[in-house]
Amino acid sequence: VQLQASGGGLVQAGDSLRLSCAASGLTFSVFTLGWFRQAPGKERDFVAAISWSGGSTNYADSVKGRFTISRHNAKNTVYLQMNNLKPGDTAVYYCAADRYGGITYPPSGDGMDYWGKGTLVTVSS
Repeated sequence: VQLQASGGGLVQAGDSLRLSCAASGLTFSVFTLGWFRQAPGKERDFVAAISWSGGSTNYADSVKGRFTISRHNAKNTVYLQMNNLKPGDTAVYYCAADRYGGITYPPSGDGMDYWGKGTLVTVSS
């Protein structure tokens, strides 16, 4: 199983970015997908999750109203649209997949079965 995140970069506060995570080696359409992030010197934190059908989503309070998670099952890809980025959003963003879970996860991401390598998002003020 491989999860490959991409789309990170250096942006200014207020800008937007869209992260993508392409999956292979798994039956993508039956997995819950999530995004987590880890800022420098901090613990990993939950960002967003989406159910296998895309019908249910969950967001961290810190990103509600600014970030949108979506998925395209035919393309085996999950996205994270990030708008109005803030310096506090600076982190490595990881995508993860969970075969049997819901859409609520602890900050550590315990329960996720597979993890990608992450993509760095840096937001300057």
